[in-house]
Amino acid sequence: MATAVILPKFGFTLESSRIVRWLVNEGDTVREGDPLCEVETDKVNMEVEATADGVVAGIQYPAGADVPVTNVICYILKPGESADAILAPEHASAVAAESAASTPAPAQPSTSAAQKAANGVPINASPLAIRVAEEHGIDLASVQGSGAGGKITRADVEALIAAKDTPKIRATPAARRIAAENAVELSTVTGTGPKGRIQGTDVTAAVARKPAAVLDMPSAPSSAPEPTPGNRVIKLEGMRRTIATRMQQSFQQAPHTFFEANIDTAGVDALRARLKARNEKLSVTSIIVKACAWTLKRHPYLNATLTGDEITLWSDCNIGVAVALENGLIVPVVHKVDGKSLQTIQTEIDDLAARARSNALRLNDLADGTFTVSNLGMYGIDRFTAIINPPQVAILAVGRAVRQFVPDEHGSPVAKSLVSLMLSTDHRVVDGAQAAQFMADLRLVLEDPMLMLW
Repeated sequence: MATAVILPKFGFTLESSRIVRWLVNEGDTVREGDPLCEVETDKVNMEVEATADGVVAGIQYPAGADVPVTNVICYILKPGESADAILAPEHASAVAAESAASTPAPAQPSTSAAQKAANGVPINASPLAIRVAEEHGIDLASVQGSGAGGKITRADVEALIAAKDTPKIRATPAARRIAAENAVELSTVTGTGPKGRIQGTDVTAAVARKPAAVLDMPSAPSSAPEPTPGNRVIKLEGMRRTIATRMQQSFQQAPHTFFEANIDTAGVDALRARLKARNEKLSVTSIIVKACAWTLKRHPYLNATLTGDEITLWSDCNIGVAVALENGLIVPVVHKVDGKSLQTIQTEIDDLAARARSNALRLNDLADGTFTVSNLGMYGIDRFTAIINPPQVAILAVGRAVRQFVPDEHGSPVAKSLVSLMLSTDHRVVDGAQAAQFMADLRLVLEDPMLMLW
């Protein structure tokens, strides 16, 4: 019986996804786990994989179509099955019910061509071909004979076995796109992802190693129209539409309150200087993320999410780090920050940021965030307020460090490096006193980073 492939629900709130492109054609042979198509969710592009071995048939939607989740997008036929038996999704239930009512008993499974030959039923195949087919579970009905009169030979069966055993290239959508844009054969790229899957960064590295003289640069079509002056119109869709919807809902539904504090960076600067002397990299963002986890453990109502009328206080500190992209913003999550070292946090943030920019994030990289840090200090921004990332109830905005003169305990001016931190909280969950205590403890640990060991 044909296997229906449905569009998975990649997120709890996701209602539909757009098919970016098909990676297979009808009639292609696939194995379970092979990528069938690339779809665009509200966060990242993902691949839909084959759920069985067989032949692709009955593609229901073209590239560019918006498809409701759980709808059938194609079918996978077993050897010997006909595409004529495939039913459109809207008729499947009715025909299945009619078939059940009119069929007195379930049909017996058909025997394979090899079994028929073994039982004395004539078949145009050599005895050796039949034996090899039986040993490997090959249905001879799916083998094209090359012998006299179309007779199936041992070589024909072994060729099909070899084709079936040839592994498909496993690569992320971003890797396939970058490879296509730069004329890079994926078979020449070594994958560093899970189970050897090729990541976008792997292809980018391969492009960098490729001599400039042999890069295939697409030329503009001769018939392309000359650009004309005028306004540029961009459709609000995909990631940009998701950001617009979520931020509008957040600012309309969550009563935001804001709390600002200027933090002396002397302790952070000293820690980074000591590590730099050891050729170790440690960013301000990584230190702030770790300090936030230390503080959130002491103020659980800020490490929370609000869904409907339920507040969930999370035991783990899963902190999202906002990453700016060309067409929007994405917030990959460092999970269980409270149990990780600064070195591990730095490594994970670097990896997440790189994969975010190459469109190679996975769904679990974006899931279960409980608090968010947004740092714009590297862009020269002194201070800013950030909109809460629902269903979270708080977000921390980080500005740049600025040298300022401030009075010491004797009233004398002292030059200090100060960074502005702005906390946004959802007043439905977090009261002003709770937010103020959080900021006081965050200041304490950032000005004395050794406390993170406690």
